[in-house]
Amino acid sequence: MSPTFDHDDFAQSLRDDGFRFVAGEDMRTHLREHGSLQDWDAFADSWNDLAPDAYLAQVGRHRRRRHAVFRAGREGGIERRPHQPHYQSLNYNALQGDIERWFEPVREDIAHSQTLVTVLTFCRDFFSALAPKTQAWHIELHQFRIEARSDEEGQPTPEGVHRDGVDYVLVLLIDRHNIVSGTTTIHTADGTQLGSFTLTAPLDAALVDDARVFHGVTAVTPQDPKREAHRDVLVVTFRGVA
Repeated sequence: MSPTFDHDDFAQSLRDDGFRFVAGEDMRTHLREHGSLQDWDAFADSWNDLAPDAYLAQVGRHRRRRHAVFRAGREGGIERRPHQPHYQSLNYNALQGDIERWFEPVREDIAHSQTLVTVLTFCRDFFSALAPKTQAWHIELHQFRIEARSDEEGQPTPEGVHRDGVDYVLVLLIDRHNIVSGTTTIHTADGTQLGSFTLTAPLDAALVDDARVFHGVTAVTPQDPKREAHRDVLVVTFRGVA
């Protein structure tokens, strides 16, 4: 059955402004038009099983992640591709560009979970509506945990305000525990700030037209320095391919 597209306000925001913040309850409603979220608890719990990001050295070293690549046409199935490195040029990542970064793969049970299939299906349908000439998508999926400590803040975007070098981005909050800040900012190429918002509740989301705007996230610090603190997000990027 074709999805009922009442995402027109989301789409118009991306066309007009290049981004859209979506509150968690609204995002839940839209996601459920594309599938099930019944295994959300197990999906979210998988963020407790991420591997350290070994590529970070002096900046933002307290980051854990897993990575996966998928391919999708405008319609039909979404296929996981063989594990491969994440690569960005220096034009998009001045901190870690021009290197192949091999991260631990997303677990198979998570890659085929109902929740993730629903999220990817939503993204495919929504981004395809924005790009009617795009026939297929290269999709990269990143599970991120940013850890904050009493003696060192966590850096969600250690590379600073940036673009990812893709067409569209979804940032979906999974959990935030005992942290302060982590505000997303959206900018033009000359640095002018277009907007800001903080993802605070599960399923709070940012939809971004990466070809048009830059984004960054402010550092996070522990609310209670004696307790563990982290910010968990799912980042999904879509890039059109032939």
